[in-house]
Amino acid sequence: MLKYRKDLSLMPSYDGVERDYSIKVNANECNLNLPPLVEERVMSRLSRVAFNRYPNEQYDDLRDQIARNFNVDADQILLGSGSSEIIEKVFYAFGGNSRKRIVYPQPSFSMYKIYARAAEAHAIPFELDDNYDLDVEKYIATVNGEKAHLAVVCNPNNPTGNVLTVDQIETIAQRIDCAFLLDEAYVEFYGHSAVNLVKKYPHLIVARTFSKAYGLAGARVGYMIANRNVTKMIEKTFMPYHMNVLSLATADIVYQMRDEFVPRIQMMIAERKRMSGRLAALDGVKVYPSETNFILIKYDRAVELNRRLEELDIGVRYFVGNPRLENCLRISMGTREENDAWFAAIEKFVREAKA
Repeated sequence: MLKYRKDLSLMPSYDGVERDYSIKVNANECNLNLPPLVEERVMSRLSRVAFNRYPNEQYDDLRDQIARNFNVDADQILLGSGSSEIIEKVFYAFGGNSRKRIVYPQPSFSMYKIYARAAEAHAIPFELDDNYDLDVEKYIATVNGEKAHLAVVCNPNNPTGNVLTVDQIETIAQRIDCAFLLDEAYVEFYGHSAVNLVKKYPHLIVARTFSKAYGLAGARVGYMIANRNVTKMIEKTFMPYHMNVLSLATADIVYQMRDEFVPRIQMMIAERKRMSGRLAALDGVKVYPSETNFILIKYDRAVELNRRLEELDIGVRYFVGNPRLENCLRISMGTREENDAWFAAIEKFVREAKA
């Protein structure tokens, strides 16, 4: 008999199965590949990679470059396989048993719940209000009242798209005394990072990713910035050589050339604003404010609409079994042509439903 780890059968799963839609706007990816000049430099760099060596030099090169950009020391930076691995390791570091309490917003990144269970910690979801806003005072009271070991905030929040201001983030940091993880996966679309607060609040940890604004979802690269005493401890949770040389070398070039990505980030922001306005004009469609590369909408016939879009080979994100996101669809920004196509399909459905 196979004797699996206790409670493994109860572990929730992340639905990562992806269908190759003709128009794929369901995963908050960048629908454009690397800018041509960046791609050329990446391919040149990869042609010189020493496949037979462990990736020590590449890890250090990327970490040093990120540290210089944020004016922090290199030992304040840790790299991971996307910000997801960074978050997982932070949960692991502050979890360990049911007495370790982790507070995170809900609805938010679905992996928080999974990572809390994997860390054998006591998960405490903090419910966002009806507009998906986080009540800062109530959040602080919950974190302190529960004597939490880790508090988490996703800013901008996924899948709702809304934000806290940097001042609100600082208020939380000032008034809680546990580890504070700030997930900034979408911050390039918002433009207001709280990363400088790391220098002021030694319990603050900021996680970021190359997957969204820089279009490296396939390479899986992320990083965290924190006080060196924090990174020293969390580094113990990583396996040796957990990053591969190809992803590190690619991310190093991308980060050097990140200005090349500014026009497409601006394009995605402009498309989000344009499509938010068009969706808001549709009868019965509620559009939530967003500072990301996606839009969350609510529509009474979202189940049928999602089915129609799938029939048209258009993939958006539908939230199965999540009562807080009932009748909601999340739509990532694609190219202008893709956005016009999925909007036309939604507009036609809404018009026919009203007739």
